[in-house]
Amino acid sequence: MLALVLMPLFLSLPLLGKYLDLAHAAEQAARYVAFETSIVGPARRSPTAEVLAAQVRERIFSTSTAPILSRSASDSTSAHSANPLWTDHRGAHLLAEPASRIGVHLAARSNAAPASALLAGPLGLDLPAGTEHTGTVRVSPQDVPGLAPFDTLGLSIRRHQVLLGHNWSAAGSADYARRIEHAGPLAYPIQPLALIGNTVGRTLPPLVLDEAIEVGRVEAEILPCDRLAQGC
Repeated sequence: MLALVLMPLFLSLPLLGKYLDLAHAAEQAARYVAFETSIVGPARRSPTAEVLAAQVRERIFSTSTAPILSRSASDSTSAHSANPLWTDHRGAHLLAEPASRIGVHLAARSNAAPASALLAGPLGLDLPAGTEHTGTVRVSPQDVPGLAPFDTLGLSIRRHQVLLGHNWSAAGSADYARRIEHAGPLAYPIQPLALIGNTVGRTLPPLVLDEAIEVGRVEAEILPCDRLAQGC
């Protein structure tokens, strides 16, 4: 009786971990798609959703030892090294026929305000319209026969990434810091916090050996020691 209860649990726990790993790979793929659509110019056209889907299938949803080829990726199953981790308890791969189970969707470009309006416009970072690059990746692992409820789950994992790309024509890191500091309250709500810190915070007794809190202080030119070739 106890084995009848524990056996499905033992079979489902590794499967849940594999679904989480697929979700993480989908998020990485969506980030890759957003960056690839932002790299455009006279010598490089914006890639299509079909091309990007083939790239993420070959580069992200294959094994870590699979070669990264500069040619156009093939959609054939034999061209992709199947990741041995993404299999069910029977050994069947969850992403069999990857061309039909891994897809990419690109949002249509427009001159309207970006969907990430929280960071755009006069109340945000004041980024111009048309600088938003989005990518959505859909991963649909196949159901697992004989293992309820995964036999009729119909799982579809979707991950969405948004990249707002614009350099503001800033003169340097100090100019970047100034623009962020003067951003609207939706993007950088530092002014209310600074007001509290400079009024109520000054009257509160500091903790032992703690310096006074400086809300809103930006040190744009300071790098961590591990980023320097010779250390600190």
